Amino acid sequence: MVGVMDGTNVRVRGAGVNQRGIRDHNERLLLSLLQRHRALSGADLARHSGLSRPTVSTILRELEEDGLVRKGDPIRGKVGKPSIPMELDPDGAFSCGLKIGRRSADLLLLDFGGRVRQQIYTTYDYPMPDAVFGFLREGIKTLLGDLPPGLHDRVSGIGIGTPFELWKWHDLVGVAADRFRSWRDTDFAQEVAKFSDLPVFVVNDATAACHAEHLYGRGKEFRDFAYFYVGSFVGGGVALNGTVFEGSQGNAGALGSMRTTGPLGESQQLIDTASIHLLEARLVEAGIDPQILWKKPQDWSGLSRYVGPWIGTTAQELARALLSVCSVIDFEAILIDGAFPPDVRNELVERVRRYLINQDTRGLIVPKVEAGRVGENARSIGAASSPIFSQFLLNTNSGLSTL
Repeated sequence: MVGVMDGTNVRVRGAGVNQRGIRDHNERLLLSLLQRHRALSGADLARHSGLSRPTVSTILRELEEDGLVRKGDPIRGKVGKPSIPMELDPDGAFSCGLKIGRRSADLLLLDFGGRVRQQIYTTYDYPMPDAVFGFLREGIKTLLGDLPPGLHDRVSGIGIGTPFELWKWHDLVGVAADRFRSWRDTDFAQEVAKFSDLPVFVVNDATAACHAEHLYGRGKEFRDFAYFYVGSFVGGGVALNGTVFEGSQGNAGALGSMRTTGPLGESQQLIDTASIHLLEARLVEAGIDPQILWKKPQDWSGLSRYVGPWIGTTAQELARALLSVCSVIDFEAILIDGAFPPDVRNELVERVRRYLINQDTRGLIVPKVEAGRVGENARSIGAASSPIFSQFLLNTNSGLSTL
């Protein structure tokens, strides 16, 4: 089976990989409620969903038989029998998520509860197609090789998070440049089909990160939010009415392309003024190998001389950008995350809040500015969530209004 998700359009060939194919609306609704609230009793599920208690009981019984939900720990302390909530079974479904970054690629196995079971990564100077797909081919063998055989048929697909127009951002020349530009004509599903029959879902990497924050991070706390992810190039996403809005072509929330002004008054994009590649350039000028930024576990403590000024500049640019975003939609919150250690993220968020104090906010409702929770894995986790979201959860602005 091969499927491709490009933005909001999904094309699938073949039978589903789960037990009964694509779940129906009411099943997706209950699974989405459990994903959002972690554990709910049958009565609570009926109240949130608007379905009758008998209908909820029937659906839960079927989902439990399919291995997608399980009984949680009894809740005691009330009059009568203890309440037994239902929760997603972590072994109910799995998916692989690949993040293609400017300097590194990450591949992980995500379970139905949102926990990363295993992860591998590689670094490179540039993400050449043969190297990336070679890493994916061998990586899937590793991830699935360590999964118990009885759970292999519960792997729902491979999500790939890739930058928009990947083939445009490089400074290569000659044969290397031609090889890199081949990304433009690359069919991800066809390439993966050479070594795997799992369905393939392709999504913008920053949108994938926004999905991860919405499903597994602080996005659950807000109905509407804009999301900035600071990677090699800054990107973003938009969540409206309790779900991530991808746009007609899958490029909504392309916040890295927002216009800003350079030091000489020239017109630039946010990616030119608030991205980690600027910090890389500072390290190169100082004779420091920039690969230190991408080593795992991340530790930038020895780079404070360079990181501090970069945080200041990036925070100022983000403060301006988020006000521009809020001039279009009065978001409840702005969430900021990135491919850096948590202490760097927290300092960046605090600096953004400080810069906002002196910004011209006439006519605007200043949003809450909060740190994201998912962290450096947001893009690969978000990519991995695409197969699970597509096959098991509810994806509609109105359908999640009760969640």
